[in-house]
Amino acid sequence: MRVLIDVPDEDLNWLDRKASEQGKSRAALVREAIAEYRAEKGKQGIERFFGIWRDRNDIGDGLEHQRRMREDWDRGGGEAR
Repeated sequence: MRVLIDVPDEDLNWLDRKASEQGKSRAALVREAIAEYRAEKGKQGIERFFGIWRDRNDIGDGLEHQRRMREDWDRGGGEAR
């Protein structure tokens, strides 16, 4: 399906440069950008947060951290977050 959209000249020039650099058409880049946007925005629930703590180094071992938190909850000293 063809669509008509208004794109600022600066963005269109950038798009044309990128298309030329990659040996692709402007339309191909726009299709790829839409597909990537949909893939990223389409993530839901746990997928969206998978690995969110992977770079944390302040909690130590993740499983041990979980156990400490649960022990604290069992003693009534903490809130579930």
